[in-house]
Amino acid sequence: MLPGLEPAELPADAIEVGRIADAWGIKGWFKVFPYSADPEALFSSKTWFLLPAEKGAKTFSGTQSLRVREAKDHSGTVVANAQQVDDRNAAEALRGARIFVARSSFPAAAKDEYYWIDLIGLDVVNREGLALGQVTELLTAGPQTVMVLAYEQADAQGVNQPAERLIPFVSAFVDDVSLPERRITVDWQEDY
Repeated sequence: MLPGLEPAELPADAIEVGRIADAWGIKGWFKVFPYSADPEALFSSKTWFLLPAEKGAKTFSGTQSLRVREAKDHSGTVVANAQQVDDRNAAEALRGARIFVARSSFPAAAKDEYYWIDLIGLDVVNREGLALGQVTELLTAGPQTVMVLAYEQADAQGVNQPAERLIPFVSAFVDDVSLPERRITVDWQEDY
């Protein structure tokens, strides 16, 4: 274990939001690769939970908590410093660590804005109530986001096979998102 890191339990609502890329400067700052183009969760949370890198050298094991002093945007990435990381050597020892933040510490989304993580698993139905599938992931496709839906489709022998459907997540096609009902209603047909 690295000096200064504190063993912790990963919160039940923890979301992986990025990873530590490398040290940044000589005073304990480190560079973070966020998994979101808008890494507000990294900026708003003062406690990050770290898990060791999946590949390469592991300088610690288990879940560790990191008390963040400051995190800020820097040239398309995030740089941060923490109470337990005082110099470049300590920052380098964090290289590759996976960063998790409790979902409950995310800032509130604005009206008609959603965190992708909240859309995963929602059922998608069209205006007629026909089930189109369940959101498995979201993709950035140029200026818009696209929902990837999983559903089953009968093959030539009538056997159900897994299939995917893509629907742009834009107001022209999305009528309603109901997080409490875990449903998205769209203007889309089964044969599009």
